[in-house]
Amino acid sequence: MEPNWIKTRSLLDVAIVTVVSIIALWMAEIYLSMLWNLNSKGFSELSHRLPYWDFTNLWAGSRMAIDGHVATLFDVDAYRAALRDMFSPDLPNQEWSYPPNILLLGVPLATLPILPAYLVWTIGTVLCLWLAIRPLKLGAALELAIVLSPAVIWNSVFGQNGALTTALLIGGLAVVPKRPLLAGVLFGLLTIKPHLGILVPFCLLASGNWRAILAAIGTAALIAVATGLFFGFDVWRLFLTETRPLMTSIMEAPYPQPYHYHAITVFFTARAIGLGLTAAYGVQAVAAVASIAAAVWLWRPGRLVSHQERVALTAVLAILATPYGYTYDTIGVAVAVAMLATMTSRPPRLILAICWLWPFLVHVFAHRGYCIGVLIPLFLAAWMLLSIWTTGRKTELSGEPSLA
Repeated sequence: MEPNWIKTRSLLDVAIVTVVSIIALWMAEIYLSMLWNLNSKGFSELSHRLPYWDFTNLWAGSRMAIDGHVATLFDVDAYRAALRDMFSPDLPNQEWSYPPNILLLGVPLATLPILPAYLVWTIGTVLCLWLAIRPLKLGAALELAIVLSPAVIWNSVFGQNGALTTALLIGGLAVVPKRPLLAGVLFGLLTIKPHLGILVPFCLLASGNWRAILAAIGTAALIAVATGLFFGFDVWRLFLTETRPLMTSIMEAPYPQPYHYHAITVFFTARAIGLGLTAAYGVQAVAAVASIAAAVWLWRPGRLVSHQERVALTAVLAILATPYGYTYDTIGVAVAVAMLATMTSRPPRLILAICWLWPFLVHVFAHRGYCIGVLIPLFLAAWMLLSIWTTGRKTELSGEPSLA
């Protein structure tokens, strides 16, 4: 029979999750009502652009591909002109920023009108996220806290792919010990946003999971070939010669640009404190190497750590390893917060609540010109690594066997 203090703590945790989830829904409702308050041109009074935000690119680019104009995606001026012909002559500048294999997902959506497609995309990707976190066995309350987290809400508001990419990363990591082939397929699909999967090869190599490695390579190759067959193999050359340099120039644009304030990587934070490009890349390289080293250490057999902790920490380290990321890419942080909430050795609940609310707070501080996004992933990674290392040291000193 459970002691009363355990029951009380469990009830308190459920109450906290319920309260913060209600707060998230309330804030989302306020923002969405403002976002969908449209002017006479059909633009949002809040964002001064289409209320679908970034989903506009996926839907419109896929429509161009359906109509046989896929090369337009890689010509910035032609792409912007096509968007204005499609939506409004007053549409602000937008760019195609994705690898061409995402068209395999976008084309089916583009057969629908944009509003139904946006709803299918948003609901469908959040459902994928929920399915991906189920193997972590966090419980219904914490799963709800993840699905309703500010990171997921921002992702949905922006029509972004953060819920899907997090589902592919965490879903693959969660099932890789028992279902390596499925994990490899999920990792192969993650090539729609490859910079978020930087740590995956190192995790698989460290754990010696060759079946997952081969499945990932095979899936990625199959997707690349399918993309070429459907849209022409020249799309890969155009992506490398046109889109990749364009996105690099956007990332390296003179600081600050409005979008820089919503970034959450070491690279952008280094720029925010005044470092030049070379120094910022240097700091980011250090963070990436440290994240890779931590992931290799974490995934080597014999660590006294649960698989759920390993997955959640890797999702946080993935944010620190990439130079390019925004608030909607940080759903893995919400998963890590949920994981910490189940542990006896954890930060105080107030700190966990702040970490969970962090994407909302980033936007608050961003409007005041502060780039603080990377602080929470750094804190969570340090806390979890220290906790795992301390537990392992205590076990070694006591002579108890470690977990594989």
